[in-house]
Amino acid sequence: MKPFLPVPVRQMIGSLMLLLCGGATSATLPTGVGQSRAAAPRRIVSLNLCADQLVLALADRSQIAGLTHNATDVEMSAAAAQARGLPLLSGSAEEALAADPDLIVGMSPHRHPAAAALDPARYAVVDLKSADTYEAIVASIRQVAKAVGHKARGEALIAGMNADLARIGRARPGLVAAYYQRRGYMTGTGTLIDELMQRVGLTNLAAKIDKPPLSQMSLEEMAASRPDYLILESATDTVADQGTEMLHHPALAGIKRISIPQAWTVCGGPAYVKAARALAAAR
Repeated sequence: MKPFLPVPVRQMIGSLMLLLCGGATSATLPTGVGQSRAAAPRRIVSLNLCADQLVLALADRSQIAGLTHNATDVEMSAAAAQARGLPLLSGSAEEALAADPDLIVGMSPHRHPAAAALDPARYAVVDLKSADTYEAIVASIRQVAKAVGHKARGEALIAGMNADLARIGRARPGLVAAYYQRRGYMTGTGTLIDELMQRVGLTNLAAKIDKPPLSQMSLEEMAASRPDYLILESATDTVADQGTEMLHHPALAGIKRISIPQAWTVCGGPAYVKAARALAAAR
C-alpha cells in the first residue's frame, strides 16, 4: 500500500485478501447441484485468485477453461508460472458463462454476480471461504481435489506438504515479529500470517499490543516497540515510492528483516510451505 499516491489495485487486493482471504479453504458442493455429473469435470472456471492456485495444483491443465486475470501476476499468485498460457477471465458473469463451464470454483451463490445467471441443473459450484490455519488449507485441498476428480492427487499434495512441514519442525516461542506493510499496516491475530509466525516460534507483535487483524502502526510506534524481526513483502525490498521509503527509514535499521513474497501469504495453499520454510530459515 502507498501513502498519498494512487494505490495499485493489486496492492489493495493483496492487503484485503491477506486479512479476509488468507487463502482458499472449505470448499463445498451444494447439495443437489451437479451430483449426477461425471467425477472429472471437463471445463473448470475459477472466479477467485486463491481458487486459481488450487485448481492449477489439482486439475489437469486440459480441464481448465478459465482463471482470474490475476492468475499470472507474480506478485499476487504463487502459481503464476503454471497459469501462463491458460485462458484468463475479467470476472464478469457473461464471460464466465461464455466459457461453458461444468464446474465453477471460488464462487458463493450469494456473493458473485455470476450466480444470477446460473442454472442449478447445469452448473456445479464450489464455494471457497477464507483460511487462517494450515488445517483449513488441508480441508480445502481435499474438497477441491474431489470436485475436480483427482482425490489421489490431493492426498499426494497434502502428504508432501506434511512431510515438508515436519522437516521444518516447530520452534519454541519467544522472539517477537511484526508483519509490516506499506503505510504502516500490520497484520494481526486470527490470520494466516499469525498462524505461520506461531508455527516457527515467533510471537506476533500485534498480539502483544492487542491490535485487530489489520491495523496501522506508525513508524515511531514500531521503532519504540522494537520487535526482534520485521517480516516484509519482498516487493518492498528496495525503495520505489513513499510507501517503500517508510519501511527503509533509519529508525528501523536495527531490526532484523525477513523478506518473503506476498504471493506466498495472500492465499492459503501449497505456497504455505514455502512461507513457513522461509520464516523458519530466517528465524
